Amino acid sequence: LFSIVLQSSNSLKASYEDWLLTYGLSVSPFHMRWQTALFNRQFYNWGRWKPRFLYLWFSVGMVFGIVAMFGSVILLGKTLMQTLSQMLTEAPKAQNDRMLQVVVSVLSPELFVFLPLGFLVCFVLLSCPHQQVPGVNLPVSQLTYFFSAILISGVIHEVGHGVAAIREQVRFNGFGIFIFIVYPGAFVDLFTTHLQLISPVQQLRIFCAGVWHNFVLGIASLLVLLLLPAILFPFYYTGVGALVTEVAEDSPANGPRGLFVGDLVTNLQDCPVYNVEDWNSCLGDISEKSQVGYCISAATLQQLSFPARVYRRLDGTVECCSNNSLTDICFSYSNNLDSHLHACLPARKVIEASKVCRTNMDCQKDSVPSFCVTPSLENQTRLIRVKHPPHIDMLYVGHPMHLQYTVSLSSFVPRQNFLSIGLPVVIETFCKYLISLSGALAVINAVPCFALDGQWILNSFLEATLSSLIVEKQNRELVGFLILLAGSALLAANVALGLWMVTAR
Repeated sequence: LFSIVLQSSNSLKASYEDWLLTYGLSVSPFHMRWQTALFNRQFYNWGRWKPRFLYLWFSVGMVFGIVAMFGSVILLGKTLMQTLSQMLTEAPKAQNDRMLQVVVSVLSPELFVFLPLGFLVCFVLLSCPHQQVPGVNLPVSQLTYFFSAILISGVIHEVGHGVAAIREQVRFNGFGIFIFIVYPGAFVDLFTTHLQLISPVQQLRIFCAGVWHNFVLGIASLLVLLLLPAILFPFYYTGVGALVTEVAEDSPANGPRGLFVGDLVTNLQDCPVYNVEDWNSCLGDISEKSQVGYCISAATLQQLSFPARVYRRLDGTVECCSNNSLTDICFSYSNNLDSHLHACLPARKVIEASKVCRTNMDCQKDSVPSFCVTPSLENQTRLIRVKHPPHIDMLYVGHPMHLQYTVSLSSFVPRQNFLSIGLPVVIETFCKYLISLSGALAVINAVPCFALDGQWILNSFLEATLSSLIVEKQNRELVGFLILLAGSALLAANVALGLWMVTAR
């Protein structure tokens, strides 16, 4: 019985392996790969299309790849210095100021025939205003953009390698896609012997093609992002405000007198808002500057105020209203006799139809005695008047960044009601991810490091330039090995310290 069960198990295993082989599948722990020859004809069509143009195209890519190889070392060196400086400084600068931000490191588990994809899921995000890392601060709603951009960047990268190889008469065996843990990637399988027989310059065109195509993809995405208002002009218009597309459930802007999807924000305090960039800029200015005040006549101040006990908070600010009040706020003001007066006033009655001010001099009009009353709030807390006509102004009390992170907006207003208000946001967000991830893949793959494209770019570059200076091939390989060792150490140091910065701070 045991023998029958064992034979049956072996038979099932063999059938399963044959089935995987038939469909080009390979499954192992944390890794699944699919390879096919279905696209070979298409790759050969691309590789034989306009040979002269492709020669110029990949020659430009070769120059770019060589420049990127040296440039990536400089960038990583500066980034390492910035990271070390932040680690040694008690008050480090914001990570947004860094040239490169290391966030996640996942290498491809496979190296395919002298063309390692060296696929870095997201080794680096290039100068993003807000770095977003899966598992750290990347919202679930953004995962589709993130992984789609990774997959497309990897596919375009490998298409570049494949087309360049066919252009240089290297046999193309197949194209495939893999998933390592949860991260997608792509690869091409080339005939090793052909690749080794061609000249170093031809090899450079092939090895640099992936980096070059990632750079082109990033530039194309940037152009789409910049030209999006013109592209969508027949369907959407811009420059009239920031359109609310989503308000988080836990947002302080949520409520009967808050913001709703479809509202058009036109002002934050006295700061005009014409698009999302203005919204972010205004919130940044409000956060950095002191709280503005509001003009109120002496008669109105006396009418609205009522006696209240004044006490100081732990941070040194003054409170003069009941903690249970949802409508009243403690305001401070000064007159000629006493510069430290406080009054508990109904916020909406004080602010609505009031002029924004900084001092009492801003409120002098028609000889009517007026004061500039300023909300007395805790440090970093602001009272912000948000205009979104025709609705009543929203009065927000809290940290300005909380408002920024919990309200999603778009600069595009649909011309017709049936048009989606979210489509421009989807296009904008996807373009930003493509720019960031494709650019990151181009920079990091160009680093002269083991298992990356930079390794083969460096080796071919040394063969093309040092053959006459260093005659012995063994000596050239030693020079290349030492450079690769230094490049790998530089990249590893950036990854290690970058991950420490992300997790420790």
